Amino acid sequence: MSETSLPEDSIERLSKAYRDVCEQMQQVIVGQQDVIEQLMIALFSRGHVLLEGVPGLAKTLMISTLSRCLSLSFSRIQFTPDLMPADITGTDVLQENKETGKREFRFLHGPLFHNMVLADEINRTPPKTQAALLEAMQEHHISVGQTQHVLNDPFFVMATQNPIEQEGTYPLPEAQQDRFMFKVFVDYPSFEEEKAIAKSTTSIQENMIKEVLDADEIVELQRVVRQVPISDHVVEYTLALVRQTRIREDVAPDFVKQWLSWGAGPRAVQYLILGAKTRALLYGRSHVSTEDIAALAKPVLRHRIVTNFTAESEGITTDDVIERLLQETPSKEGELSRDPRLKKIFAA
Repeated sequence: MSETSLPEDSIERLSKAYRDVCEQMQQVIVGQQDVIEQLMIALFSRGHVLLEGVPGLAKTLMISTLSRCLSLSFSRIQFTPDLMPADITGTDVLQENKETGKREFRFLHGPLFHNMVLADEINRTPPKTQAALLEAMQEHHISVGQTQHVLNDPFFVMATQNPIEQEGTYPLPEAQQDRFMFKVFVDYPSFEEEKAIAKSTTSIQENMIKEVLDADEIVELQRVVRQVPISDHVVEYTLALVRQTRIREDVAPDFVKQWLSWGAGPRAVQYLILGAKTRALLYGRSHVSTEDIAALAKPVLRHRIVTNFTAESEGITTDDVIERLLQETPSKEGELSRDPRLKKIFAA
């Protein structure tokens, strides 16, 4: 696809929307710029986000503030051990029709029927309820009985989980984590950021959040993202990164075979490319570079690769594996195609 296929003002529209959202969110959220950027990339890529961080880092506040900026309907589901699938999807109830006097089933919509859904502490609820999100996240509809109910468009799920306090929790299965475009780590603020948080949250403060985009504009920008051209070289670089994580592939380096028990699947390639297209537009570019892919490698791959006992005993994390992959995979076109270890990927 040629660059002329992009609408003339599409780059400026999306980058301006991003700047405006950041400006509005900075009234409430101090710092966390990388997290906000990744939330916006996922939104415009039609992806979902899993945020992980200790309590008190404004994960919930960040998501609710984003929904106010975007003029989208928002619902928060507090996941608990007694939550049932029908509590989030909705259920059929028997009601009397006042006109006919007959009893008939009527579907009562659950909290999934909103544009932005916050699944708070998703690892607090049993797998049966966690799995109720799978169809909604992947297919954008849910099935109750023999009836399918279409969800709102855009539809964006943001789940949070606490990395500490693992008693009484139900870790998300790898298959469900794969449905999330990004796994984002929300870290502690810097000294200056925490100082600003302490001052602003302990005084009287009024935040006038303005609506930047509505649902129709977001859907249109999501279409624009898929029109961004990408070169074969950038696609090959993405494939090289992902395929090297598969320990049974000949191209997997020794450290991957030593530290990983499972590698990333094709969905990682798709999300890396979509995210990179969105990131390019956010930064005012009409083309995707290998830098865009590298910048998103950790949030896309960290929950799609599984470290083994050897890595855990050595203190090696998935981010460490990804960082080393980025260092050892040539990003320049000539170097990538000439790398003797990677030639098997392109020969295939």
